[in-house]
Amino acid sequence: MSTVATLVPAIAWRRLALPALVLLLVAVALWSLCHGAIDIPPREVLASLLRAADGAPARGDDTVVLGLRLPRIALAILVGSALASGGATMQGLFRNPLADPGLIGVSAGAALGAVGAIVLGGQSGSWRVAAAAFVGGLGATSFVYMLGRHRAGVSHLLLAGVAVNAIAMAGVGLLTYLADENQLRDLTFWSLGSLGGASWSRLATVAPWILLPLLCLPAAAAGLNALLLGENEATLLGYRPERLQPFLVGLVALAVGASVAFTGVIGFVGLIVPHLLRMGFGPDHRFLLPASAVGGATLLVAADALARTVVVPGELPIGVLTALVGGPFFLWLLLRGRGHGGGR
Repeated sequence: MSTVATLVPAIAWRRLALPALVLLLVAVALWSLCHGAIDIPPREVLASLLRAADGAPARGDDTVVLGLRLPRIALAILVGSALASGGATMQGLFRNPLADPGLIGVSAGAALGAVGAIVLGGQSGSWRVAAAAFVGGLGATSFVYMLGRHRAGVSHLLLAGVAVNAIAMAGVGLLTYLADENQLRDLTFWSLGSLGGASWSRLATVAPWILLPLLCLPAAAAGLNALLLGENEATLLGYRPERLQPFLVGLVALAVGASVAFTGVIGFVGLIVPHLLRMGFGPDHRFLLPASAVGGATLLVAADALARTVVVPGELPIGVLTALVGGPFFLWLLLRGRGHGGGR
């Protein structure tokens, strides 16, 4: 009876948590629309949105709200959802609550592709750099999977990811050494992460690559739940880990690769959000995947709003803010694990 009594409130809290996260995302997005280098009253923001919905001619601050801030917020929602959902998926796949999408090489591969494009003559904000980063991320992940598939289980995949990450970052280091001053500036800003290049055209390009995996991942929630018991147990339950693993890795590579390609490297979102939700509401991926998507979107929208306001008229790289939050959080996890006998 006690088990049932504790399970029912937990399920009820999960049902309330997702709508609460959505409302929080809406509130943070509205706050972000109002604040920046120029503060705009909420009534003016709502008026701009209503004029856009009615197709009325733009006036006043409509250009700032609709042309600058709204696409930036939309990109933050997409990228935050991709990073956090990818983190939740990797934590379930590797059965490790401290895993993140970078373990499969997508971030390091994207960095290598972007830095290569910059050093070989591209510009930090060009489409060529984004395309090179996307191809690099997918290429690195494909290589990791090719190396890891020769043995059953995810441990070999993890080791392959560590090796490919090391090789890719060595390539980044070599290209950085060969770069001139202008190229160093470009690749430094790219590596710190930014949503400053957001526009409706860029959003239309990146959205399909992120939305498709986000819509497909919840279909694998039951399989991820089964994998938490172990691969043999998942097989006994009717799932095929040898098919589920490449499906999940491919979806995460698409979403995270597209995100990194257009925004640069933004760390810790894929670790913090799903880990906190897992700690608070349990490891059920039927809840964890959509909740991580909304939570990641909220965190990145809030971080971008702070990045635009804390050093006005300048802009703080968003990767710096997420690292300032994520680094101490990671240390807290380590200390918490030590205090509980070495973690779980």
